[in-house]
Amino acid sequence: MIPYGRQFLDKDDIEEVVEALKSDYLTTGPKVQEFESAFASKVGSKYAVAVSSGTAALHLSCLAAGLKPGEESITSPITFVASANCALYCGARPVFSDVGDDGLIDTDQIGKNISRKTKVLIPVHYSGTPCDMEGIKEIADKNNLITIEDAAHALGAKYNKTNIGDCTYSDMTIFSFHPVKHITTGEGGMITTNSRELYEKLSVLRSHGITKSPEMLVRKNEGRWYQEMQELGFNYRITDMQCALGLSQLKKLDQFVKRRQEIARRYDDAFGGDDNISIRKAQKDRSNAYHLYVIRVRDAGTRLKLFERLWAAGILCQVHYLPVYLHPYYEKLGYKKGLCPNSERFYEGIISLPIYPSLSEVDQDYVISVVKGFFR
Repeated sequence: MIPYGRQFLDKDDIEEVVEALKSDYLTTGPKVQEFESAFASKVGSKYAVAVSSGTAALHLSCLAAGLKPGEESITSPITFVASANCALYCGARPVFSDVGDDGLIDTDQIGKNISRKTKVLIPVHYSGTPCDMEGIKEIADKNNLITIEDAAHALGAKYNKTNIGDCTYSDMTIFSFHPVKHITTGEGGMITTNSRELYEKLSVLRSHGITKSPEMLVRKNEGRWYQEMQELGFNYRITDMQCALGLSQLKKLDQFVKRRQEIARRYDDAFGGDDNISIRKAQKDRSNAYHLYVIRVRDAGTRLKLFERLWAAGILCQVHYLPVYLHPYYEKLGYKKGLCPNSERFYEGIISLPIYPSLSEVDQDYVISVVKGFFR
């Protein structure tokens, strides 16, 4: 079986986790801060806050942004549900803005969805391709909005020669370390920011809203044991074992991304001249980290038949994603089909083909032959 994505772990990764298990700290220990520091240095941000998942990262980012009931966040419908659910967790309303033919949120459409209730923009770097962050920042600045980049797919990507995650064009950026992502901690996530104020809020909110920091305490000089709950926070902490794995994986990030880009180029060469298949073209100002390799066929019927052919051949492709508002839960909230027509058309033709660092050329050639053979 060839999955659409999978983790790569080696002896070094395993040894780092074993060392963490032998240490005095299993959670909230020195490995967490070490991972945060290394990650911030890698992407170029001032601060990084490690959390239990990418979903937790989105939730905390919205809380730190001050998103409240009665307010709205704008995001893409072509994404995992967490990009929208994070607004619901805060009692706010997700607003979906249509995508372009590349599956990325259409900058020209965002302004049509801004209202007096809009507080947050959450652009999604779908498949590893950065959004038009310069245009999005211009919109956010003009409307006094907070921007949270959903970069769960885009660790290692670049936009205008800046690293995704350095927050040049945003207030916060979130990442996921699920096993199919660029690096893994099993489950886990990260939030980067250049704001000291946001960093302090995020740090408190991830641990029950409790702080021991002397300069932040309301009551001073109570003793070394003393701590205060100052916010209604959550237990979104990450363990030292996970961060030990993350540190080891982070050292391999560049080679992971390079390998994904090599695989993508081989797919491009194979499908670039095929009239039955549309591929997403590279853009000069953006470097794609290729969490996904997405092809598009002419209609939903063809997609279903190709999907079944691939699975029958042992190729466990996937579809990313059903537009969020078409999930039954969102339909119960009043969202309806036709809200974002281009997103719905995009969804009907897409398939994610296998792409991960350990995918061999032999297996990739097999995937290519099955896809091309289907159309022959």
